[in-house]
Amino acid sequence: MSSALHAEIGVALRRFIANVVLFNHQVAQVLGLGASDSQFLTLLEVHGPLTPGRLAELTRLTTGTVTGVLDRLEKGGYVRRERDPHDRRKVVVTLLPDQLAGVGEHYQAHAEHLEAVLARHSDAELEVIRRFLAEMLEG
Repeated sequence: MSSALHAEIGVALRRFIANVVLFNHQVAQVLGLGASDSQFLTLLEVHGPLTPGRLAELTRLTTGTVTGVLDRLEKGGYVRRERDPHDRRKVVVTLLPDQLAGVGEHYQAHAEHLEAVLARHSDAELEVIRRFLAEMLEG
């Protein structure tokens, strides 16, 4: 693969990441959330209920910052803190789906665009994309 193609892919990835970050920031502002808040919602959606400590690990934020984010999300009705049923000393953070549905509406056009783009590719091409994304997430 040529270095020009590597550079083009690198530029495209940086543009894509910037667009996603800026769009997420815009949605967060509309919803009255902080810059990190929507990312916490995504982590909880992907991983399921998590402890505040695990959220701190995943986000690389301090526990104090995590507490502030969780306070905002709980006040907004997006999450609930509850005792871990397996260890009552622990607290887990759970998404509240009713409020989350309103967040999803802001991403509907992006979801439809993603489906349209994916539909234009063969299963073999999609496998390459899947592997590429998985490898990028490893780093």
